[in-house]
Amino acid sequence: MKNLLLLGTVALAIAAGAIAQTPAPKAPGAKSAEEATALNAVFTATDVDGQIAAANAVLEKYADTQFKSILLQMIAADYQRKNDYPKTIVFGDRALEADPQNYSAMLILANEYAKTTKENDFDKDEKLGKADGYANKMLAIVPTAPKPNPKMTDEQWEASKKDLASSAHEALGMTALVRKKPDVAIDEFKKSIDVAATADPSTYVRLAVAYNLAGKYDEAIATAEKVPNLPGVLPQVKSVAQAERVRAIQAKKKAEGGAATPVTPAAAPAPAPTPAPATETPKPQ
Repeated sequence: MKNLLLLGTVALAIAAGAIAQTPAPKAPGAKSAEEATALNAVFTATDVDGQIAAANAVLEKYADTQFKSILLQMIAADYQRKNDYPKTIVFGDRALEADPQNYSAMLILANEYAKTTKENDFDKDEKLGKADGYANKMLAIVPTAPKPNPKMTDEQWEASKKDLASSAHEALGMTALVRKKPDVAIDEFKKSIDVAATADPSTYVRLAVAYNLAGKYDEAIATAEKVPNLPGVLPQVKSVAQAERVRAIQAKKKAEGGAATPVTPAAAPAPAPTPAPATETPKPQ
């Protein structure tokens, strides 16, 4: 959820400054009062379908809008919330076509490819390569990216950048799991937790999964046991963490020569639809 919230916040930050005509270098702006009203309907929509409809209405009526990449990115994030993989990819790609430096769109695509690619997919390597490419490019852009809105404090922007980097490392960890490289996944999930302004409890669960796959059962148990005490953790995430803890205990007992009851590996919770980040908005074109 963190990713989606972050991307949404950034988009809102950019829009808020631009629609109000706040002076800001390279900030997009509405070209008329009518366009500003139409844009406001997008950024104040209270549900996913309403935002998609409002954003498409702006794109159709104002084809030359300076908010094109931001709107396409927001639609991609909305479809990600709806678990509509094909449309998430389509609109994420269109957002990058409109602005190749749109790091929020890169994060959406990295996250989507990472969480939907399966071990037996015939195009697994291609999709994982795309996920890694987008995540790494975003990590290279974000550190020096300007604030999306001058009204955002330096502290807010720094926290947002940390959470964006955290989400990128999480995507890299997920692709490593699909490639059966648990040690690489462990490194990426630890980075995701360490750099985050607010770490996502689901990342701890994925780290526990990676530790189990690497045969590091004590680390898996310790990591899973942290989850219930994390702020904002959802009941289903606690449940998956507990299942992964049991799996580690059983595997450790078996490795030590004791009798162990087989435990089905827990499925790590899916990343929040890429969900938009905690304060992040694509760099306007």
